[in-house]
Amino acid sequence: MSDLKLIEAYKNNLQNYSLEQLRHITEQGVWSLGQMYSHLILVALEYLDNVESCAKASEEQLLGKTNAGERLYKLGAFPPIKIKLPDLPENTPSNSERKEDPIDGLNQVQQKMMEWEWKVDTVNPNYKAEHDGFGWLNAREWFDLIDMHFRHHLSQQRELEHKLGL
Repeated sequence: MSDLKLIEAYKNNLQNYSLEQLRHITEQGVWSLGQMYSHLILVALEYLDNVESCAKASEEQLLGKTNAGERLYKLGAFPPIKIKLPDLPENTPSNSERKEDPIDGLNQVQQKMMEWEWKVDTVNPNYKAEHDGFGWLNAREWFDLIDMHFRHHLSQQRELEHKLGL
């Protein structure tokens, strides 16, 4: 499934949730569906900012990916495991958004991805921005990371829907 079709699927799924379902936290330490959507949107926009940073770079970066980054890109996906972020405010997405907010955010992500889709491969592959866990990534790698991240959260979405009885 292409990036844009996957985002469209997430948008379509939003139509099936009430505001209460989007905000419902099934257990302590587990995000609501709304928080998961907020996380997906914020991370995608951050990755797109890094695509732009690579495009604006003027110096080549010869450093590459970490071992984890090499494995990730060789696999073409995040490993099928739950990843627990540190309990910090910046890692706790909002749970008070309106139902329209995730749709607006996903539309914004789609629009920016469409803008970059045709030009991302024109960026010098040695212009890079650093990812904390995966090392130095170029514009194409940052762009591809968006799709990997959206696919990674599909299992979380299914699990949360199951807990909500959907």
